[in-house]
Amino acid sequence: MIKVLLVDDQAMFREGFGALLTAQEDMVVVADAADGEQAVAAARRYDPDVILMDIRMPTMNGLTAARQILEVPPGGHRPRVLVLTTFDLDDYVFEALRAGASGFLLKDAPAAELMHAVRVVAAGGALLAPSVTRRLIADYVSRARPRRADPDSINALTRREAEVLRLIARGLSNQEIAAELVLAEQTVKTHVGRVLMKLDLRDRAQAVVYAYESGMINPGE
Repeated sequence: MIKVLLVDDQAMFREGFGALLTAQEDMVVVADAADGEQAVAAARRYDPDVILMDIRMPTMNGLTAARQILEVPPGGHRPRVLVLTTFDLDDYVFEALRAGASGFLLKDAPAAELMHAVRVVAAGGALLAPSVTRRLIADYVSRARPRRADPDSINALTRREAEVLRLIARGLSNQEIAAELVLAEQTVKTHVGRVLMKLDLRDRAQAVVYAYESGMINPGE
């Protein structure tokens, strides 16, 4: 059973998404919160698997809350944070990914997309929809100064692994990467796994951040 924590300052949103999630046989909403402070307290009390986190909230915003929730001791349970955003490109989305969020979802996404997102994130994946990723990531990274990555880490990647990382950063799925590089999808999955392992990254969301911040790919590519 996937335990979900809903965090949003709009009661209507919490009630609506809560009803949809509760109707699923494999999900349960363990709590909801109206601001970041409540979210941090609820996360510690209810130990959720997935947190649907709004960003712009009173008292404490979702970015600060996500950072506090995701800073857990080694070996401790680390929930997955799925950021909720709108079409107007929330200023904090990229920062949330950098802080450790596993992806983002548009607030007006269809119900089926929401359920899929929760399941993907709960299973340890990252939700970076190609249709949104290219626009959001390019926008936020263009505002930030790229950080120089450890050259030894980059050099540890093979040429093919570096190609795969650049395509991940462009928002391509494994299937699309396989078509682009004329490889079997299972081979791509293997390359993705090796990239994450060599760079000590948790998931594709962190891989996207790394690729842009290291300068391996430039905004707008």
